[in-house]
Order: sequence, then C-alpha cells, then structure tokens
Amino acid sequence: MLSERQLNIFSLLVHLYTETGVPVGSNTLMNGGIKASSATIRNDLVKLEELELIQKVHSSSGRVPSAEGYRFYIDHLMKPSHVSLNEIDRIRQSFNRKYSATNEIIEVSAKILSDLTNYTAFSLGPEVKERKLTSFKIIPLNSHQLIAVIVTDKGYVKSQVFTVPEEVSSSDIEKMINIINDRLIGKSLLTVYHQLRTEIPLILQRYFTNSSHMLLLFEDVFHQVFDEQIYVSGGMNLLNSDIFSDISEFKSVYSLFTDTERLSKLIVPSEAGVEIRIGNEMNNKLLSNLSLITASYDVSEHGNGVIALLGPTSMSYSKVTGLVNVFKNELSEHLESHYRSLGNSNSSS
Repeated sequence: MLSERQLNIFSLLVHLYTETGVPVGSNTLMNGGIKASSATIRNDLVKLEELELIQKVHSSSGRVPSAEGYRFYIDHLMKPSHVSLNEIDRIRQSFNRKYSATNEIIEVSAKILSDLTNYTAFSLGPEVKERKLTSFKIIPLNSHQLIAVIVTDKGYVKSQVFTVPEEVSSSDIEKMINIINDRLIGKSLLTVYHQLRTEIPLILQRYFTNSSHMLLLFEDVFHQVFDEQIYVSGGMNLLNSDIFSDISEFKSVYSLFTDTERLSKLIVPSEAGVEIRIGNEMNNKLLSNLSLITASYDVSEHGNGVIALLGPTSMSYSKVTGLVNVFKNELSEHLESHYRSLGNSNSSS
C-alpha cells in the first residue's frame, strides 16, 4: 500500500521522465513540488523500487519507470491531458482539403496523427461489410499489364496494376468485364465475396477453356477489396529514440507494417474507447520496448474504424491519450460529413 506522498512522488516521476527523457532524482522531485526532505524522498524511491514500479539507471543516480510502473500509472493515476483549442484547430485545418475518395481521408488521418505526435500512426477505416460494388473499369497499360479500378457506394476507390497471363486474350478480358457488370455490380461486397467462391467459378467454366487462369485473375483483381487497408505513416519515427540496439531490430519491426493480417490483429482494440498496451503485453518480442495506443471510433451507419500510435514506452501517456481522444472524434465527424456530402450528390444526380 502506497502512501499519498509516495503516489505523488511516483506520479511526478513518471510525468517528468516522459516529458524530458532524463532519469529523475530526489532533488528534481523536490524542485517539482514534493513537500519532503531529500532523505525522505530517497527512502520513498527505495520503496517504489522494491515494488518494481521504478528502476535505477546504472549511469545515473536517477530513476525511471519500469514497464510495471507504467501499467500502474495508466490504470490508477493517469488522466488524459487537456487539448488546447489551438491544437484542435490545427487538427481541423489539417483535414480541411478536398478528397476524391473516402479512403483518402483515412490515409491522410494517419499522416496527420503521426505529424502531431512524431510516433508511428495507423489508421483503419470503417468496416466494409455493407459496401456495394458500384463501378468496375479496366484500363490497359500495355500488352501484358492492366489497371483495375473498383469503386464502392461509400466513396472508396481501389486501383491495382496486375499482369495478364499469356493464356488470357483481350477478348477474355472483355468477357470478364461483362461478367462483372452483369453479375456483381450493385451487390454488397459480402455477396461479391461469396459469388466469387460459388457462382463465378461455374460461369467461368462455361465461358472459358482456360477457366483456372481466369479465376486466378478474378481473385487478383478483387483481393485488395476484401483486405482491410491499414494506412501507416511515420514508420521511420521509431528511429528517433534509443529503442533498438541495432538496425536489424528496426527492420524487423518495420516489416510488420506491411503484413496486413498481423497488423490488423495488433491494432484492433479488444474494447471500445482508448486502449494502451505496453511492451510484452503485445505478445511480440519485437515490440518489447514499445507501447501501442489504440482507439476505436464510430461513424454513424457506416461502422467502426481504428486509429493507433506506436512509440517508446517512455511516451507521455496523458498527453497522447488526450490527443487521441480528440483526434478520433474529429476524424469521425469529418467522415460523417463526407458521407453526407456523398449522399447529397447522389440524390441530386
């Protein structure tokens, strides 16, 4: 059981260290407002160290929070910092631009959040379950490559360059476009996903002698639509702190950012609101010196999205949590406004 003074000492120590990155000693705590003698504070620091909430740095007489200490601080002492009107205005101004597609807003949100914090930011848009396929186009690049452009009714646009197998002719591509327009346009993505595994293979066998090649082509074209797109910004920011002992460790973490499945499992929170995981709580040795702050947000009638920040365990949790709370609300409101504008343009047309 910690006394009120010990709690105050610990809370101030966490605050000072996360703000400055400098190990904290008894004199610093006295100057920070702790009403006790240097000897008393040192005794309390020993008590906190025995409880494994703080640890001593070998090259200094100061202490720093341990992973267990950060967990205790977050669970029992932390309060999200107030976000100033100037910072809120900066967020709104950063979003204030024209967007040609909804996923552009999701992508931009990751960059804004990374710029605001100097950490690595992730952004995952609202769920795709109810989206419908509204347009499909093929644009030839050369004799072997095409661009597939897929548009859904929620303003999402996906484009992908793919290579056409030698066994597939230009007339085969035309048949493919006709099948998609006749069978898939106007259907929900879940229905499209189901038909690609049931009805479409049977149709391809009927129309193509090389049906296996055409089925692979269909799957290549639509694969990215069903993959949740996680936008990453500021991956190199992890190099700005002394987290990694060598560059190979950084490269291993950086490679995680391109693995959509693993990244999705990592950043999607287990509960609504803001969630903070520290080091080993992420069950990944690569991330043992990092912390992840994730937050879900709701977009009316369009599902839930996620934003997340990955940074050192010494991040300023109160400041970042306050910022993330404001940011997710601003992003939600901006997306809702965008969806309303899409609805208005569709009704007027």
